[in-house]
Amino acid sequence: MRVVVCGAGQVGVSIARQLALEGMDVVVVDHSAALAQRLGDSLDVQTVTGHASDPHVLLNAGADKADMLIAATVSDEVNMVACQVAHSLFHVPKKIARVRTQGYLSEGWRSMFARDHMPIDVIISPEVEVARAVVRRVTAPGAFELIPLMDGLARLIGVRITENCPVINTPLRQLTALFPDLQITVTGIAREDRYFVPDPDDQIFPTDRVYFIVAAAHMERAMAAFGHEEQQARRVLIIGGGNIGLMIGETLTSANVAARFIELDPAQAEQAAQSCPGSIVINGDALEPEILEEAGVRSTDAAIAVTNDDQTNILASLMAKRVGADRTIALINRASFSTLVSPLDIDVVVNPREITISTILRHVRRGRIRELHSIGDGFGEVMELDALATSGVVNKQISELALPEGAIVGAVLRGSEITMPKPTTTIREGDRVVVFAQESAVHRVERLFEVRLEFF
Repeated sequence: MRVVVCGAGQVGVSIARQLALEGMDVVVVDHSAALAQRLGDSLDVQTVTGHASDPHVLLNAGADKADMLIAATVSDEVNMVACQVAHSLFHVPKKIARVRTQGYLSEGWRSMFARDHMPIDVIISPEVEVARAVVRRVTAPGAFELIPLMDGLARLIGVRITENCPVINTPLRQLTALFPDLQITVTGIAREDRYFVPDPDDQIFPTDRVYFIVAAAHMERAMAAFGHEEQQARRVLIIGGGNIGLMIGETLTSANVAARFIELDPAQAEQAAQSCPGSIVINGDALEPEILEEAGVRSTDAAIAVTNDDQTNILASLMAKRVGADRTIALINRASFSTLVSPLDIDVVVNPREITISTILRHVRRGRIRELHSIGDGFGEVMELDALATSGVVNKQISELALPEGAIVGAVLRGSEITMPKPTTTIREGDRVVVFAQESAVHRVERLFEVRLEFF
């Protein structure tokens, strides 16, 4: 498979790296010769220097032979034109574009991206994806990660382990005995700087970050088993009244969650007041304790810092927690900051880059994989795969699968019934299987579920 990636920023480089690891033929286009050179030296990819919207540049990148073009430059307009050129001149079958400007995405203009106009098969809006991720975390108190799986019948949950967790220092194999009716599979553990897929003899310790898959109906019981019985948020404070903040506010207020805003820019504060007429909007600096007090931070269930400045989001979250907020969520763009804030008193860190990459890769692999989600800033991926008739996994027990190291089957959906698998669980034709795999094992898991030629 040949993929042209336009843009050698953080998103483009991460996508190129992952696709190259999977053996795809990747060409990266960027206008910076120095950036292209560094990328070509560090990854097994080809690079072309030039503007991604230039037909000559795309031709040099092999767009005429490409199966897919991913446009992830810093310019929405370049991304859109690159897709147009790829379609009109080179007939690239699939085009994916990152589009940040919400004006392009309003309902009144959506027809612009139809096949007869500016054909883009998949539009990724980082702001929309981030807003959805934040709302999911608000509605699951105690979780720093929540991803719906199997059409909402299951969840991937990430929780931090504290001293009051009932199952600390307990081997994972004993969870079934302690909670016999609980549908849960622990799929990953992050301990200090180490990430690993646990085996049944591993134990959970305080300060661990644990990822598990659970049937949606058992989510509250599972959270309690890991020491989290927080009440769902009913009052939130949103720090930042930009596009992300407004999307979060509108979604939460429609779910009967009371939202207040702090916004430094007067014009943006006015817009927030108009967009969320039932909310209180305070024009001020969230780093001033008096402003936080005026916004009622002491009585808020969650403070959500989503300004366009990482430092402001980090400091505002820390101050809100110190003043009295029960829970804090911070938007952090820079990967280097994400690791620094882990020891700090911030409950949830949301990384737009990671979310955007996960969303793009989900569409890249769709067809081979039903759904895919990246977690843990490079820890691994959660994949939903169909067990087709001639796949090598069909009619085999879990213990008989040649799963690579760093991979674990987390759940099996048969019809409408979810099973948390045991070694003796047999995969049948038509099952949907959730597998968690560390990055090094992803490609080998995919190959396990490939169908043989006679299927076609």
